[in-house]
Amino acid sequence: MDIKLFDSELKVMGVLWSEGDSTAKHISDVLKEEIGWNMNTTYTLIKRCIKKGAIERSEPNFMCHALIPKEEVQEAETNELIDKIYDGSVDKLFAALLGRKKLSAEQIHKLRQIVEDLE
Repeated sequence: MDIKLFDSELKVMGVLWSEGDSTAKHISDVLKEEIGWNMNTTYTLIKRCIKKGAIERSEPNFMCHALIPKEEVQEAETNELIDKIYDGSVDKLFAALLGRKKLSAEQIHKLRQIVEDLE
């Protein structure tokens, strides 16, 4: 993915990913409720996302459509995190995640399945 989205822009994208195509007003209403942003802030971020090619706008009602799937952004953000914080080492990230808290038997089972599927 060539588009770099900032955290604030990801909030706008999050509304589209969870609710589907929405008007700018609806996105603004959701983010006002969730974060307390005013309409101008949200509209500015929507316009930035449009300029970056992450959102497509159509009429009527300034309808917004996400051009990038959530999974693509998650993968790009994860890769960036691994490169930036863990020197590109997936096993270092994995060890850090596993060391954070006690895992349940079910979580351990799920992780084993993931590893087995990769082998």
